Amino acid sequence: MRPLALLAAALLAAASLTAQAPVATTAIRAARLVVGDGSVLDNPVVLIRGDRITEVGSAARVRIPAGARVIDLPGHTLLPGFMDCHTHLASIDSDGGDLAAIQETGAHAGIWAAVNARKTLDAGFTVVREAGTLHYADVAVKQAIERGIIPGPRVYAAGAALGILGGHADVNGYSPLVDLPGTGVIVNGVDGIRQEVRRHVKYGADHIKIVATGGILSQGDATTASQFSDAELREAVSEARRLGRKVMAHAHGGAGLTAAVEAGVASIEHGSLVDEAQGVLMKQRGTYLVPTLIILEEIVRDAEKKGYPPYAVTKARAIAAERRMRLRAAFQAGVPFAFGTDATSDIHGRNGEEFRYMVEILGATPMQAILSATREAAALIGISADAGSVAAGKWADLVAVEGNPLEDVRRLEKVAFVMKGGVVHKGAR
Repeated sequence: MRPLALLAAALLAAASLTAQAPVATTAIRAARLVVGDGSVLDNPVVLIRGDRITEVGSAARVRIPAGARVIDLPGHTLLPGFMDCHTHLASIDSDGGDLAAIQETGAHAGIWAAVNARKTLDAGFTVVREAGTLHYADVAVKQAIERGIIPGPRVYAAGAALGILGGHADVNGYSPLVDLPGTGVIVNGVDGIRQEVRRHVKYGADHIKIVATGGILSQGDATTASQFSDAELREAVSEARRLGRKVMAHAHGGAGLTAAVEAGVASIEHGSLVDEAQGVLMKQRGTYLVPTLIILEEIVRDAEKKGYPPYAVTKARAIAAERRMRLRAAFQAGVPFAFGTDATSDIHGRNGEEFRYMVEILGATPMQAILSATREAAALIGISADAGSVAAGKWADLVAVEGNPLEDVRRLEKVAFVMKGGVVHKGAR
């Protein structure tokens, strides 16, 4: 037989052996399991083959196969991997503000995103939903993670946020003689919206982010000032839906928030000044509210230390008390909430602190806070068949913390064990 034929035969034999080799089973045991559907299981065993869960039950019922790898987590609570529905992985510096748009390139964004992806995964967040990233850096980091080049969570990318000229995604306050880019993509008119949605989908966006009202970290606009017209908002949702995508809308309150909900967005981001009528409308439409509590609390409390611009501090402090009251009322009224931090700067890696704010500000129970980052987050993103609870057939995305977070929610801030897709990234090896 010729040498090339011998080599080909050897490769075929090796491939055949690999295909026939059984996939090893991993068994995880812990003190308790917060399933992700509102229930708790004591002394659980979770069996995993490949990247999927194959069986879940009590230690008395589930038989661990001979030869299985066993991971023991005594005294720990096992939970589904957490999901943060509002992150900015490419943001690393809070005091850069608008100037980052002219001082940095896509190369910077990609580096920051790679660094922050690892921090986020180590914090127990196995899924993130990006909320606006320039240069498609979120798409790039998603692809690098999927190829195994860098560690990180499962990334659902948005590309750049869509904003109006002079609005929250623009850079304002400079001479008109200087042509400055936006912190998002600046688009105006129904036709422009349609074209930009198509462009985003072409280059890898899993959903579309649109700016419906003014914001805190932007100069020259009020938090409740409407930005896009009703027709523009409807076109964004319609075109995204036609292409199989959802729309997330930045909106703090006012008519812009109402218009975004009526247009059919999947979620309102921030919702700081949501009122009772808007809450009723959101419940009727099934529109989620992603409250991003931690970042606004820290702007109010730590603005000078973190270098936030004075205009942003003034805005944040002006609505701080009312924001807490409005968001608590919306949560208690049953508006659907999903977990999100608006992670930027040093919040990356501290995402779990949002759980505490949900309990303190919204009046959520620890279980409700956990469900917002598991079951509800999965429903918002559209991945409930694969994630959100610990069940047979779902991704083997699991985290564990010491003690019982249902008794002390701050335990969720210190994740001891992280598994994503059956691979241990932190803790027992």
